[in-house]
Amino acid sequence: MAEETTTKRSPRKKVLKATVASGKRKRAIARASVSKGTGRITFNGRHLSLLSDATAREIIVEPLSFVTASDYDVSVKANGGGVMGQAQAARTAIAKALIALSGDPTLKAKMVAFDRSMVINDPRRVEPKKFKGPKARARFTKSYR
Repeated sequence: MAEETTTKRSPRKKVLKATVASGKRKRAIARASVSKGTGRITFNGRHLSLLSDATAREIIVEPLSFVTASDYDVSVKANGGGVMGQAQAARTAIAKALIALSGDPTLKAKMVAFDRSMVINDPRRVEPKKFKGPKARARFTKSYR
């Protein structure tokens, strides 16, 4: 029989830990991946500074004001909805991922005290249109003249 040789495995290198979380707002759904890094923020594959809407940029980076932003790399992919819906969904996703990654029990309390919608998805959805009307609640008016 052949001799069996045992070799010791070399210790594994520490893998960078990334946390993934999702957020929703209206029809928009965003998935954020947050890991320790150098402060790089990408939104839908592009650097955040290339996003044309300045208000949307501010909304997206708002959760990073509770931590040292240069310590984390953030990658967000959003689809559905409009620009502001995607921005608010991304904000929620980033906040959830930061809470999970940091392990700081007071971070969630700080964010909720600032704005509850930063941590919790907005459950409101658009009401579907009904028959006998142009919109969900409005009804056609009847005119005789």
